[in-house]
Amino acid sequence: MCGIFGIYSPTKNNIVKKVYYGLYALQHRGQEGAGIAVGNGKNIGSYKGVGLVPEVFTNKELQNLYGHIGIGHVRYSTTGGNNIDNCQPFVVNSSFGNFAISHNGDIVNSALLREELEKNGHIFISTTDSEVIAQLLVRELLKTDDIVQAMKNVSEKLNGAYSMLIVYNDMMIAVRDPKGFKPLCMGMKNGEIYFSSESCALDIVDVPLERDIKAGEMIVVKGNKVKSYDLPNKAEKSSTCMFEYVYFARPDSTIDGISVHEVRRNIGKILAKENNTDADVVSPVPDSGILFSQGYTEEVGIPYKEVLIKNRYIGRTFILPTQEERDLAVRLKLNPVKDMIKDKKIILIDDSIVRGTTSKKIVTMVKKTGAKEIHFKIGSPKIVSPCFYGIDMATKDELIASSRTDEEIAESINADSIQYLSIKGLIEAIGREDLCLACLNGEYPTDVSCKLCNNNKKIKNK
Repeated sequence: MCGIFGIYSPTKNNIVKKVYYGLYALQHRGQEGAGIAVGNGKNIGSYKGVGLVPEVFTNKELQNLYGHIGIGHVRYSTTGGNNIDNCQPFVVNSSFGNFAISHNGDIVNSALLREELEKNGHIFISTTDSEVIAQLLVRELLKTDDIVQAMKNVSEKLNGAYSMLIVYNDMMIAVRDPKGFKPLCMGMKNGEIYFSSESCALDIVDVPLERDIKAGEMIVVKGNKVKSYDLPNKAEKSSTCMFEYVYFARPDSTIDGISVHEVRRNIGKILAKENNTDADVVSPVPDSGILFSQGYTEEVGIPYKEVLIKNRYIGRTFILPTQEERDLAVRLKLNPVKDMIKDKKIILIDDSIVRGTTSKKIVTMVKKTGAKEIHFKIGSPKIVSPCFYGIDMATKDELIASSRTDEEIAESINADSIQYLSIKGLIEAIGREDLCLACLNGEYPTDVSCKLCNNNKKIKNK
């Protein structure tokens, strides 16, 4: 998924520390790498590395960066492995100017575009789709020498999800793809312009949220001027990722004017209305299930208790790239409270089930502690299809809900029953219909035939 953050200061204040704090606030969107690129209108300096934001940046690295136009990136890998070459921002120095780019999303046709560029002499240093965008921008700038037209030309070649921030000479450019898959918002304070994947990062640096960047919109900031342009392939209807509201975004963020916190409480209430279960305790799988559980218990009056205690020094398990790492993280991350579990009928609520392996470990752990019954409730509908727009959700065959009944899933994860939120209930909880639901219904908003072909090859090779 990744997180991006940027600042343009027309008064030429050094903005490096604020970019750092903005990235820190977006750490939940990517834990594998971090980077910052800053410019002074002529030159661009950058630093990036593998790891969390405070691991990559010390005071020394921050003091070596100086500029009034800056962007940052925290990385969660989908296309491209986890190494420093794939960390962002990407910086390009050339005869027509210098630019740096940070990208959140996944380009469906990146492999085809990369092959075309390589045939025409372009050399890549990474394996990410983000560098494909950078190389396309180089090619178009050579043709047009106009960054706005060049970005418009690039957008017509891209199929997929991309929210981007670009530093180009003395300009900053923010772009949200025609479907608006990934969030991107703008803030303003004392003449400075801020861009962020989520509004919570603006709160951290004490900047008021101005508005969300629209689907298919490009914002160009230069000096004291902020101009908006429509991308040539702007869609009539956006398809914002539903998983932002369910899991990825921080609950203190708003996306397209909708409170993530409110959505998650609504999900819990609707989950209870759709299929309430007799139980002694409602408990979340922390932290992702907390707001769902609070909404659920408000609706039905069953006591809310946290029967699993989280080690706050362990990061997210879903976001880790390998199953072995996720398995280890579960054991380090959660510990059951025996006195609240023994001989109790427990409703355990989580945000989603992807492969089911983590859920099985959690349910089994609670059962071994003495629970009488465990009824697993899920704050999203069944995930039945892989995501090709920025979430590493495996192939269809690896998704536990793609070919199993509820009874079979419950048995597989060692639960007494399982209940998913309905798609109708999800739409009601969020309060908007212009959502990407591809992982729930297999209906992709763009052509994904090239990705489906690659997935089928992977399955065949197994």
